[in-house]
Order: sequence, then C-alpha cells, then structure tokens
Amino acid sequence: MKVSNEFKEVIKNYLEQRATSDELFAATLKKENKNLDECCNYIMKCAKEKGCSGYADEEVFGWAVHYYDEDDIKDIKPVSGKVVINKSIELTEEEKEAAKQKAIQELNEEAKKDATTKLASKIKLSEEDKAIARKMALDKAVEEEKEKLLKKKKAKSETTKTEVQQDLFS
Repeated sequence: MKVSNEFKEVIKNYLEQRATSDELFAATLKKENKNLDECCNYIMKCAKEKGCSGYADEEVFGWAVHYYDEDDIKDIKPVSGKVVINKSIELTEEEKEAAKQKAIQELNEEAKKDATTKLASKIKLSEEDKAIARKMALDKAVEEEKEKLLKKKKAKSETTKTEVQQDLFS
C-alpha cells in the first residue's frame, strides 16, 4: 500500500521543523540510506505491530525520528493500513459567526418542521376543510402558472419589438 501524500507531508513537515531546531538531527535527516517513503513504511509497521487503532502525534513522530537515528533500520516494505490525520483548522471571527448563524438557522428550520409535524397530527380536518385546502392550493398553483406565462409572453414581446426596431434602422 502506498502511504497517503497527506501523511507523508505531515511527517516531512515535522522532521524538517525538528531539523531546524536540532543540528544533530538535521545531519541525521540527510543520511543517504534513509528516505521519507521508507520512514512512513516504518511508522506503519510500528503501528501495526502495536495493534492499537490510534496513536498520539508524539509517538508517531518518535517512530519517524527513531527510523532516521538507527542505521540498522532499512529495507522496510510497505504495510497495508489506513491513516487518519488530525487536522486543526483556525477560523476567523467572521467565519465563526457565519457558522453560528447557519447552525441557528438550521435549528430553527428543524424546530419548525417538528412543530408542523406535531401540529398536523393533532389537527383533524373535515372533508369539507380538506376540499377547501385543495382548491386553495390549486388556485394558487394556477395563478403562479399564469404569472409565469405572462412574464414569458412579455419577454417574448419585448424581444420581438427590439428585433423589429433593429430591422427598421438597418
């Protein structure tokens, strides 16, 4: 299995950051017999051997450093498995407020639906009330369709007038 690019990037970033603050490790990181792909394979091997489904970042990064420190760790073959990377995302105050407003709106919509459902189950309509409601809904649908057709007709009429005016001035 090939390790994901995101996982490799996280490991690479950690190792490079560590190398900037630790001169000895910076030299270790440059070893010619070591590479990032094999380092990631070693991490996967360690994780699989331990048999847990989750590890702290420090433990995973420790395996990466150990791989580079020890010259006898080599020829590590890929190990199948799935890696989940924890990501931390910082939101601006505007994004936080927008998310809050969206959540409030969604909660309100859900509350309205719940209230409508509960209310509908409590109200008993007579057959006459149902017939009136159907007629009102049908009348509304017919009226909306009429408005659409009138708008289309008006738009078509204006297009035709423009074409006629263009022909007159051509």
